Amino acid sequence: MEALTRCNNGHYFDSKKHSSCPFCGVQDLEININKTMAKRPGKSGSRGGEEGKTVGIYKRKLGIDPVVGWLVAITGPEKGRDFRITAEKNFIGRSEKMDIRIPDDESISRDSHAVVSFNPKNLTFRLFPGESKGLAYLNGEEVIAPVVLKAYDTIEVGQTKLIYIPLCSESFHWDMVKGEGEQN
Repeated sequence: MEALTRCNNGHYFDSKKHSSCPFCGVQDLEININKTMAKRPGKSGSRGGEEGKTVGIYKRKLGIDPVVGWLVAITGPEKGRDFRITAEKNFIGRSEKMDIRIPDDESISRDSHAVVSFNPKNLTFRLFPGESKGLAYLNGEEVIAPVVLKAYDTIEVGQTKLIYIPLCSESFHWDMVKGEGEQN
């Protein structure tokens, strides 16, 4: 059991480590809760679907958790490897429970070095600082609060530099695609 605090914007964080929300900086807190953190799946794991686990918006609509973009390692031990970004939050770290797992760069924190999110309601991608000791950089600048990502931005974590490539945008998103039997 891990005691978490929820800010007015709905972010959960460890109030023993942070005096304000590390994602948005909100200091006046709404509630304190006790919540067991669900194990986050690794790259090959599936998201949601099991009882008690949160099911993402696209997973619920489409039955799968489709790719919405990619990170591609352009430097570091994983150079040339691509990492899928799916809807909502994608936690970056070395641990098997991370959504974007970069195991061979030991300068990346095991858990939550940084977070990339995709908001399917407004079609935006953001980079958040993680809750670990390690820093994340966007185009060479330290990330201390959530920032909007633009196509081909570079994200640096540890000794790894990643280029961000979106799939979903105003031009294409999964809500535009109708499957068999669906009405337009």
